[in-house]
Amino acid sequence: MDKTSAGVPLLSLDAVVIDTETTGLDPRKARVIELAGVRLSGGKLAGDGSFRQLLRPGGETIPADTTRIHGIDDAMVAQSPPFADVWPVFNGFLGQAIVIGHTVGFDLAVLKRECDLAGLPWRRPRTLDTRLLAQIAAPELAGYTLEKLTAWLGVDAVERHSALGDATTTALVFLALLPKLRDHGIRTLAEAERACLALTSVLDGQAQSGWIEAVEAPSRTDAERTLKRFDSYAYRHRNRDIMRAPPVFVESGASVHDVLARLAGERISSVYVAPPDASGGVKAAETGIVTERDLLRAIARFGAAALDLPVGQIMNRPLAAVPADAFVYRAIGRMNRLKTRHLGVVDEAGCVVGALSARDLLRLRAGEAISLGDEIDAAMDAPELAVAWAKLPQVADSLLAEGLSGRDIAEVISRELGALTRQAAVIAERIMRERGHGGPPCGYALIVLGSAGRGESLLAMDQDNAVIFEQGEPDGEEDRWFAMLGTHVADILHQVGVPYCKGGVMASNAAWRGSVATWRDRVGHWVTRSRPEDLLSVDIFFDLRAVHGDGGLAVLVRQSAFDAAKGQTAFAKLLVEGISTPTSLKFFGGIRTEAGRIDLKAAGLFGLVAAARALAIRYHATERSTPARLAAVMALVHVSRSDLEALDQAHSVFLDLILSQQVEDIAHGTPPSNTVSVKRLSARDRDRLHAALRAVAAIDALTRDLLFKG
Repeated sequence: MDKTSAGVPLLSLDAVVIDTETTGLDPRKARVIELAGVRLSGGKLAGDGSFRQLLRPGGETIPADTTRIHGIDDAMVAQSPPFADVWPVFNGFLGQAIVIGHTVGFDLAVLKRECDLAGLPWRRPRTLDTRLLAQIAAPELAGYTLEKLTAWLGVDAVERHSALGDATTTALVFLALLPKLRDHGIRTLAEAERACLALTSVLDGQAQSGWIEAVEAPSRTDAERTLKRFDSYAYRHRNRDIMRAPPVFVESGASVHDVLARLAGERISSVYVAPPDASGGVKAAETGIVTERDLLRAIARFGAAALDLPVGQIMNRPLAAVPADAFVYRAIGRMNRLKTRHLGVVDEAGCVVGALSARDLLRLRAGEAISLGDEIDAAMDAPELAVAWAKLPQVADSLLAEGLSGRDIAEVISRELGALTRQAAVIAERIMRERGHGGPPCGYALIVLGSAGRGESLLAMDQDNAVIFEQGEPDGEEDRWFAMLGTHVADILHQVGVPYCKGGVMASNAAWRGSVATWRDRVGHWVTRSRPEDLLSVDIFFDLRAVHGDGGLAVLVRQSAFDAAKGQTAFAKLLVEGISTPTSLKFFGGIRTEAGRIDLKAAGLFGLVAAARALAIRYHATERSTPARLAAVMALVHVSRSDLEALDQAHSVFLDLILSQQVEDIAHGTPPSNTVSVKRLSARDRDRLHAALRAVAAIDALTRDLLFKG
């Protein structure tokens, strides 16, 4: 990934923090006498990545007033090289990294002047200014000097008024500002640039002093679009579409000779070795694999005697696997990282249901974009997760350019949000072990809810997750362990760029974790005794999908929830009570907007999704996605197909338009939302939007009618 991409998270920014010491404070006259920089790598201060050099200021003397500030006099720089000798080395140190400084516009101005005097080429780097960022994070502060910022942030200043010391201090200030910027909704490079540009009075004052602009408006160049075009097949098809099923299992006592014969007879390149008792389905963690290469290595090592060996002696375990309903690009990425040619395919409960080989995937090679998913799986901490997660808008943009629908891309986004949540849990488990809390006290499933569970997430998202564990009482030992896990998961996701859920739908909240028994009781209360005010966020539970741990627990609880709600018409009615779709079309056909935009979630998507979910619960249709739920209702209930087909089309239109707007907003440093600028729409898209808004205008009456049919 191009680290200067507009969407790169500040948390994982690769940058060089610079500072200069000069002969004066007027950049039109000052000469550089010390030049320094420290490197930030993946959002961390690199211990060995620094540069420091004293410079001889071209025969000029250093005024005594400035010496009293930085302690550098003529004698100290007498034997130092001139700027012209040092700049090429320092420019190489900078490379293509983002440059950060405190009042960096001054440093840029003096560096440009030195380059001009020496006849050296000057290239303005992409920059951030901690002075501007601090004003955004805390506009109420009395001042923004390094001294004031270190005191406010609790940062220890390092060798003040030396270039290296000030660069190091500025780096620490920048890192300390990140959580405060997140609180203001600023997470990416482009968002920070956009916010800084709003400080026009500060920027104007700096320009009047001869400084270079501390920040430039973000641009979207072709060079930034590293994922420009690729084969979109891998993002449109799932592993179940191309896997070999059923998988071929053998017992561990089967001989190498017999397995070789089976490979040849069935024209396959591997077999799976099942555990002795596999009556309830074979989990990947319990399964071994023997490939044709394993057999050849055994023969090379043991000769003819290898033919009589049991394959249990030469198998590899556990079996690397991917979910059946994950997209093909996940399998390609997994193979690339593990350097393997074979993967198992597992169902929602984690049981092996198919096999994939490199041969199956050979024609689906999709280049750099494939790395997105597996970089998430391989990340070891929040900054690494953030680097991988920052690719998602670019992938979405590229898929739009390939002609994929918003609905298809939403499924990709949802899968990766699930993978991100899973990896946050893996990291959280490690943190808890390192801090002496041990591993999970019992089996559990981390689940995602709402749009992530339905496969309908877009780029403006927050957290919706929960935990189901095997056993334990509320506030018991197990519950307290999972409360800590949920808190770590929420914090990691928030750092990476998926904000805390404003409604508290997170496993860190007691209402969203519990044992299987607790969840059954909770669902029973929802279904039989709830009032409308009790059901805020409850409906999204029926969208749940496991992303980590024992998926069987999630399947069990979800099925129990649908069984409990079966026939409970009053409960389904409560789920849509109070949901009303606002009138978004004017009397003469215009679209009602605010500041030129329409919130398509409020205008139709929210009510449409809620109605489809309630109808699915009412008619015991266990599908997750909104289109699948609408299709199931059409199959189960005698109703005019045209009404539900119009809602299905409206859902597709809303996702198309919202996603396209989000991609454009992110590229310009605007946080993504569910609002769409009507003015930017083509005539065709305006017609589609009109039709979608007309379709959802009748959704309330249609839903009430359908809830009581049958």
